[in-house]
Amino acid sequence: MAQGSSQPAARRPPHRVVVVVDEGTNPFEVGAATEVFGLPRPELGLPGALYDVVLCTPRPGVRMNHGFFTLTGVPGLDAVESADTLIMPGRPDNTVPRTPDVLDAIRRAHARGARIMSLCTGAFALAEAGILDGRRATTHWQWADSFRELFPAVRLEPDVLFVDEGDILTAAGSAAALDLALYIVRKDFGAEVANSVSRRLVFAAHRDGGQRQFVERPVPQVRDESLAPVLAWAQERLDEPLTVTGLAARAGLSPATLHRRFRAQLGTTPLAWLTAERVALACRLIERGEERLDVVARRSGLGTAANLRARLRRETGLSPSDYRRRFGPGGPPAAGRIPAAATARTP
Repeated sequence: MAQGSSQPAARRPPHRVVVVVDEGTNPFEVGAATEVFGLPRPELGLPGALYDVVLCTPRPGVRMNHGFFTLTGVPGLDAVESADTLIMPGRPDNTVPRTPDVLDAIRRAHARGARIMSLCTGAFALAEAGILDGRRATTHWQWADSFRELFPAVRLEPDVLFVDEGDILTAAGSAAALDLALYIVRKDFGAEVANSVSRRLVFAAHRDGGQRQFVERPVPQVRDESLAPVLAWAQERLDEPLTVTGLAARAGLSPATLHRRFRAQLGTTPLAWLTAERVALACRLIERGEERLDVVARRSGLGTAANLRARLRRETGLSPSDYRRRFGPGGPPAAGRIPAAATARTP
């Protein structure tokens, strides 16, 4: 089963995302991948999807987790050979070895330069294939001890949402699959496109991969202590000299209590959240055509052009001029603008 469509005026074949659905795979992660990468994007003015998505299975008729349904009528593992990005979703029986054909498909895709992603416990498959040795990775926090025992050569980071190692990216729990998918869209097409996709999903546009997987109290137990009002207030004033002390005063809290609530509810610090929001705004301003770095820095609250350059390079790996060339005005977002490093398939 293929989803997505060819993109107009593409300079190369559409970037192909292949999702390997193995026996017992969790349906949520498969759905997250197809939802973000494979569905048409009319909100972007596009007739089709941002990517060409294909599901494949190692054998006909694969039973999903707990046997809720069986996936049939999709290509076999030969589809992996055309993958620009290969995705391995998770499954609950992670101590059961993957079949050799699945592991071989992962190794071949990695060897020819495809971008490899795992969602939730899909990191077990990548580690079993041997492509994570000596590298950072993450997986669901409940499986961290088992992962360490099975794969001691992998540098596991169990306390984060996702890890970007360049050609290999790993997400933690199921919800983090959406975080990583939107992060990939942001890297490939820019912040404005990622924001549009996230609005369609009614999902947070940008959660940094370094945020904690497990928050102490995601839902208030007694009275509403949500940070939403102060977050919304700050997002409307990013160009102002906001401080942690000022945010705390707005929320009617001490700075220490505000810090604890950020950690508990968002898995990050007030300053890190504020900086990430300002960088995201700077990216959107550049994408919309603002060329004056001092204006972008001032309107996003980053202060100076030098600070903007440093923050943008840290967050995106690109200088402002490189970011503008890749994501600035000049055509529809799907017109072949995925970085060449993220495209491994030959025409």
